[in-house]
Amino acid sequence: MSFWRVILAIFLPPFAVFDKGCGSILIVLLLTLAGWVPGVIGALVILNNPKYNR
Repeated sequence: MSFWRVILAIFLPPFAVFDKGCGSILIVLLLTLAGWVPGVIGALVILNNPKYNR
């Protein structure tokens, strides 16, 4: 996970997981709409998951 991806996950969580698939974007978008902190945590969890890293 790059430094810029982490910064993007903090400020714009749905854009940080843009290349991880439609489901990931939807989950992070819903979490971000529920609150900024859940969106950031969701984005960081998805970015740290080795299943989604290529």
